[in-house]
Amino acid sequence: MMFFTPSCRMTVAEIAALTGAGLQREDLASVEVERLASLDSSVAGALTFIESKKHLDSLKGLTAAAIFCPPDIAAKVPEGIAVLVSGRPQRDFAAVGRALYPEAVKPRPLSGESGISPQAYVHKTAKLEEGVTVEAGAVVGGQVEIGAGTVIAAGSVVAENCKIGRDCYIGPSVSVQCALIGNRVFLHAGVRIGQDGFGYVGGEAGVEKVPQIGRVIIQDDVEIGANSTVDRGALQDTIIGEGSKIDNLVQIAHNVRIGRFCLIAAHCGISGSCVIGDMTQLGGRVGLADHIKIGANVQIAAASGVMNDIPDGEKWGGIPARPFKQWFREVAALRSMGRSGREK
Repeated sequence: MMFFTPSCRMTVAEIAALTGAGLQREDLASVEVERLASLDSSVAGALTFIESKKHLDSLKGLTAAAIFCPPDIAAKVPEGIAVLVSGRPQRDFAAVGRALYPEAVKPRPLSGESGISPQAYVHKTAKLEEGVTVEAGAVVGGQVEIGAGTVIAAGSVVAENCKIGRDCYIGPSVSVQCALIGNRVFLHAGVRIGQDGFGYVGGEAGVEKVPQIGRVIIQDDVEIGANSTVDRGALQDTIIGEGSKIDNLVQIAHNVRIGRFCLIAAHCGISGSCVIGDMTQLGGRVGLADHIKIGANVQIAAASGVMNDIPDGEKWGGIPARPFKQWFREVAALRSMGRSGREK
């Protein structure tokens, strides 16, 4: 059973026009692509791609309708397969995938419903534009505003006074409170937005709570993966910038500010009041201490522990995290010491 089927067929000429790739043989322009496939599982009628020479062995005996490849590999492709020469094969492959499988790009209602389900609860003061879908078991609170084309999936809760823009997807069992959400924002299953942050002080009763009275602001085109959490601000707002993509199981604490077009992989933990600049990338399981400032265009290696501010454009890794060159030198020195110890 396949859960996604192509919405159309495309000729190789249409693919070349869509992506700007160079078609090597015009006599193959009318060849039709029916599906996508990886290089190792390609079959007749499929479009695949190769990015580097280290995968050249996979071209032997390849069956496919067409392939994206860099210029230096084009001559290695077996005869009869349409070659689409590209400087970015994977990017162009993804563009075709979005055209063939649009339902795999934007999540759809799991129940297949449209409009407001009779089994949903929508408060009488909520304002929903035309074309909003609210599935069974979802709850929409008072004074909520939701834009056209947005889906509120089964079992989700949108608390009072929240605003959600157009063409968004609020996945199953998501909770949204104290939040203002832009357009084309996807919150996947189990995401929690706007719960109070981890704020406590010592007091007569032991540990006492600090009121968290800020908001969460999520700008346009943000995507947040399953079971990730974004705490509302304590006094200031928690902000996630336009176009940022956050993986599954990520914790974003109160007052955090994430810039535009950032990429944050699974299991990252971002402590309170951290600031992350535009276009920064965090590998899986990166942890940031509180009040850290990360510049723009920074790359942090997976499983790093960041204890200090990082300037723009740098690459850091390790525990505690430090610049790549320093980290690699230290790792090499430890390896050398280990070898020397065994020789003795």
